[in-house]
Amino acid sequence: MRTNLNIIADHYAASTRQDMAAMMADVAPDVRWTEMAGFPCAGTWVGPEQVTKQVFHALGAEWSSYRFELQELIDAGDRVIALGLYHGTYAKTGKSMQARVAHVWRLEAGKIVQFEQFTDTLLVAQAMS
Repeated sequence: MRTNLNIIADHYAASTRQDMAAMMADVAPDVRWTEMAGFPCAGTWVGPEQVTKQVFHALGAEWSSYRFELQELIDAGDRVIALGLYHGTYAKTGKSMQARVAHVWRLEAGKIVQFEQFTDTLLVAQAMS
């Protein structure tokens, strides 16, 4: 049986491959996905369809070479914390950014039920202006 840590590691591996179906494979139908205030796709999105459209498609449309670089995964039982870096170039300005980020995941019965992002939104905003 896959652990919560394995599920999140698999999500990030799928992200690196740009495999959206695999990224969403373990996401619960009623997942609550929160992008931090001040981030380009800020808000809480409910369900895989909203997350895909409002987060991943939006970032892909506005940023070139946008990616998350995983540096560490921390197993906290029903929560998994990921630490890493965002990288990308904002298409409209041509400015690049790199920002530290923490992702907090909550899982129940092998499904991702909650995600919350914490990042330095000033660095992102500077690339966008």
